[in-house]
Amino acid sequence: MVNSTDLLANLYNAFNPFEPLPAGDPKYVDCQDVRGDADILQELGNRMQLANTNTCQLYSGHRGAGKSTELLRLKKYLENRKFYVVYFAADEEDIDSEDAQYTDILLACTRRLLKDLKGIASPRPILDWLKDRWVDLKDLALTPIEFEKMAVEVQLAQFAKLTRKFKSCS
Repeated sequence: MVNSTDLLANLYNAFNPFEPLPAGDPKYVDCQDVRGDADILQELGNRMQLANTNTCQLYSGHRGAGKSTELLRLKKYLENRKFYVVYFAADEEDIDSEDAQYTDILLACTRRLLKDLKGIASPRPILDWLKDRWVDLKDLALTPIEFEKMAVEVQLAQFAKLTRKFKSCS
């Protein structure tokens, strides 16, 4: 007979709640009845597929509720319809999930896109774009500004210029 500690360990390792299930995994249980009527493939997948413009979607839920598993299903659904999907977990390599800024997410997406493109297409256009942004930032960082000698209005104008430059680089 298996003791309760061994049984719990076996169950935990068979159904690790911290690892999303890959699309098509036989352990997947459709919980739509208790989660609500929305099906991620129909709601988000079709909305993305049919839109004439870029879309932004927010998919949220409690930790461990199955968001990543559903997003992996959505990824497969979209890839089967000839979409290119960049997917990565927020706790991987370059995002601190406890202190993530939007720039961290953009840089992580760019890094992941370049990594994926390496195998299927030329990453040169993205690398050229990044190089141009880097040159802009380098030029900005090397520009001497002496705030002490400026009036407050001029300092604010310089700060606004700096902010615009940073925003145009991201």
